[in-house]
Amino acid sequence: MVLAFLPYIVVGVTHLIAVLAGADAVVAVTKPLLMPALLLALLLALPSRRGETVVLASLGILFGWLGDLSLMDVGPGFVVGLAFFLLGHVAYIVLFVRRLRVRRLPRWWSAVYVPWFAGLLAVLAPHAGGLLIPLALYGLALAVLGITGSACSPWIASGAALFVVSDSMLGLDRFLPGFAMPQVDFAIMLTYIAAQGLICWGVVRQSRAAVAVPSLV
Repeated sequence: MVLAFLPYIVVGVTHLIAVLAGADAVVAVTKPLLMPALLLALLLALPSRRGETVVLASLGILFGWLGDLSLMDVGPGFVVGLAFFLLGHVAYIVLFVRRLRVRRLPRWWSAVYVPWFAGLLAVLAPHAGGLLIPLALYGLALAVLGITGSACSPWIASGAALFVVSDSMLGLDRFLPGFAMPQVDFAIMLTYIAAQGLICWGVVRQSRAAVAVPSLV
């Protein structure tokens, strides 16, 4: 498993160093490679490349890749990227609910996503303009991602939570006037790379465990 994820780790670390160093050329090269490297890890590490789990997990990663490419553009690229990430979140939500839950109900602490959603929307609404409805739908999907992820393994729950953190920082940075956070681009990408990686790692671990258990009984 670790070897399968090594290319993703290498590309991710290289990208983060480039962001810190302001090496825009390296950032432009490494960002489009992140999700293909993660998809490779998923396909290499999963015990089976067939079934609903691999399809939904692959869709989550592929939509993330398309979102990454879109956000590298300016103007309409942000809206398109938002749509791709929304589709990726939907794929993950379906995967969590149908295949990866380890408990029937979300954990109690996932209730924090409700006031988070209300608070973030209240802060961004006055500055969102015509994007208010798309942002509200996206925020709702993020909240559901966090809530459904909390009913899965700690790896997936942590990945979903980091996705919420990453996209919250992105929304504040894009829409809230006067928002100033040191190294915000680095923080956004660090939490995003960790979020995608932890979700994928959790998918692989649970899939391998499900295959191993029947062979022991």
